[in-house]
Amino acid sequence: RSGKYQLGHRSSVKTLRNGKSKLILIANNCPALRKSELEYYAMLAKTGVHHFNGDNNELGTACGRYYRVSVMSITDPGDSDIISTFAADA
Repeated sequence: RSGKYQLGHRSSVKTLRNGKSKLILIANNCPALRKSELEYYAMLAKTGVHHFNGDNNELGTACGRYYRVSVMSITDPGDSDIISTFAADA
């Protein structure tokens, strides 16, 4: 198990402001104001944004958590190729 990530809006914005974030995943039912704020910070930080094709319940389950997660920030991909996979999609 390798790599590092942050869950939640506040910690994701912090990683974007510090320039540590490599990719942002946003659930499809994230409020529009939060979504636009995250996209703006990601544009400034030159970070990729992926709109997760599921609501915050599904994103939380995909993260292995038993609670809702609307935003996930990947700071270190580790051994996975998630950054290159989403870069190829965009």
